[in-house]
Amino acid sequence: MEFDPRSALTDERARSEKLLADVERSMRDVSDARDGANTDDEHDPEGATLAWERGSLGAVRDDARRRIGLVDASLARLDAGTYGTCAVGGEPIPQARLAAVPWAATCVAHA
Repeated sequence: MEFDPRSALTDERARSEKLLADVERSMRDVSDARDGANTDDEHDPEGATLAWERGSLGAVRDDARRRIGLVDASLARLDAGTYGTCAVGGEPIPQARLAAVPWAATCVAHA
């Protein structure tokens, strides 16, 4: 089966958007759980756990947003006819790399 970059990118964008929506919902749930609770994280046994959850979810949210940006940039390169060309050196990006990381903007040497 031949690699279809547009399909791979749109699938990844949809997956990342779903992840982002799920994480944002989880962040609201954590925030709601915190409402009415002791606001002193240092002395509240749940405070450290909730703070860790917020931090972890925030990292996943930020990564999903970053991935959507990378996918959108790759779709723009696809439309411009520059997809698959290393943004640093101008050489072709190997098909195996694009199949593994469809949003890759650089070849392996420049990654």
